[in-house]
Amino acid sequence: MIETAKVKEVVEEFLGQGSTYLVDVTVTPGNDIVVTVDDDEYVDVEMCERLHRHIESRFDREEEDYSLEVGSAGITAPFVMPRQYRKNIGEEVEVLTADGKKFRGELVSVSDEGFTVSVTRKEKPEGAKRKIEVTEEIPYKYSQVKYVKKSIIFK
Repeated sequence: MIETAKVKEVVEEFLGQGSTYLVDVTVTPGNDIVVTVDDDEYVDVEMCERLHRHIESRFDREEEDYSLEVGSAGITAPFVMPRQYRKNIGEEVEVLTADGKKFRGELVSVSDEGFTVSVTRKEKPEGAKRKIEVTEEIPYKYSQVKYVKKSIIFK
């Protein structure tokens, strides 16, 4: 079986310190290899093709057969690493907390330990006749959420 660590090494060697970065590599027992990359701006098809060819040049199908899929993290895929969070600062995100609460808010800051989301909701103050909008910034550690992903809203 092809080792995941070896595939990661080959991918990172190709990507170097550029704007495209490795998000995930999975290798099944049947040698089905899936490589997912992302970029600070966008991932184009040509980058995926070049990476695919580079990986193929490092593994011999005669020695060990495999299938290879190289693609970008989808627009609605959950964020996996802090760099993906940083890329989306200022964007609306959907958050599912570890205790099962789902909400939307604006991603306002990111650190190596966690992130902060600005959430606006309507509340009725005591004695008031109408609800008012209240905005609150809520910090989370990465371990406190099941997923965070970009929220796509069609108006």
